[in-house]
Order: sequence, then structure tokens, then C-alpha cells
Amino acid sequence: MITGIIIALPEELSTLTSKKIDKGSFVFISDTIVLAYSGAGADNARKASELLIAQNATRLISWGCAAALSETLKPGDLILADNLIASDNTQISIRSDWHRYTKNLLSNTLKVHTGSLAESNNIVAAAQDKKHLHTKTGAVALDMETVAIAKVARQSNLPFLAIRAIADPVAMDLPKAINHSLNNQGDIVLSQLLLYVTRHPAELPGLIKLGLHFNAAKNTLKLIAAQLNNVTALANQG
Repeated sequence: MITGIIIALPEELSTLTSKKIDKGSFVFISDTIVLAYSGAGADNARKASELLIAQNATRLISWGCAAALSETLKPGDLILADNLIASDNTQISIRSDWHRYTKNLLSNTLKVHTGSLAESNNIVAAAQDKKHLHTKTGAVALDMETVAIAKVARQSNLPFLAIRAIADPVAMDLPKAINHSLNNQGDIVLSQLLLYVTRHPAELPGLIKLGLHFNAAKNTLKLIAAQLNNVTALANQG
């Protein structure tokens, strides 16, 4: 069985491999694990999922960071979502033997949080908006790609997992520099970011704090990556 893992950002990709991959491409890191660097957003995630299925992937993982919607979550916390809430409020359950197996496995070394993961069509920057989404949906965390990947997995009748680590806590307003630095593909353009910070130096402390939170999330993902062979080892996951 081949496990396909979809990753939106290069920083998230670095938690799994040092190999360079162009956006929209894939790389095998073992005989049974293939990674796709999708880029941000649902459409990119869907295309990457279909690409991995074309490479004979028989199960899919959404891998990366998420924003907290619950005040109980802090940067670096692991979310192993057992339910997804799409932007149109439809829900996808991902409770399965594979989910239970992975939760038990990872619980030996990490605290595993479950709950609903909500879909967003864009970056939710304001703490007030994150709190509103939690009240509206009951979801504990948020990202832009997982639901799209899960839909492809469901259409192809493939097992699916969402493995996400918290980057920004619910009470944090993302620095304005983030939205001002995004291109049309949802990627941060470093030159635009640096230009904005030069013109708005008060943004720098927030960016440093966000960087520390993101590193906490990456460290958690690296701990899980060290157990990836075990996560994908069970022959009859589903």
C-alpha cells in the first residue's frame, strides 16, 4: 500500500524531507510513502490529491499546520481531527480503524487532541473571527486544505487522516504583513513581506512571535514524522 501525503507549504514539507519539490509535483521518500507539495488552498490540495492517486496512492494524509479556534489549544499542539466541517457546513466523519490506531500510537509520545477541523477559503487573521467560527461550528481548529483532500479520498473510497499541528492560537491576531505579502496562489512573497515590514516596523514583534509559534508546530510535525513508518504500517488501515 502506498500512502500519499499532501503538504501546502514548503516549511511544512521540510518536516518530512530535505528533498526539493516544485509546487504541484511529488516525490517518493520511500517505496510506500509519496509526498505532494500542493501550495495553499482547496483547489491546489484537490489537484495534489488526484496526482497522488494517479501515482497509486491507496490512502491519503493531510499534513501541516492549523489555526486554533479553541482556547484550550496552544502552538505545537497536535490535532488528529475525527470530523471535518466544510465551508458549506457539510460534515465528513474520519473516525476509522486507522484513526484509532494512529491516535493510540502517537499518544505514547504526544498529547493527541481530537475534534472537528473546519475549512476556510482564506486565511483567518483576526482573533475575533476565529472565536466566532468556534462558536458557530464547534470546530477546534481551522485550515484551508484538509476538507478538499478528504473529499477526494471519499470519492475514491480511500482511507484518510488529517495530521495538523497548531501554529497560531485563537487569541492571536495575525500580523497585517501576512495578508499584504500573499500572492494570488496564497503563498507569502518574501520580498513583499520585507518591504511591508520596512515600512511598518511595528509589525516585526508579531512576526517574530508567529515565527516562534510556527516553529513549535513544525517541531511537533517532526516528532510525528519520526513515527511515520509506524503510522503507515498497519496493513488493514481504513
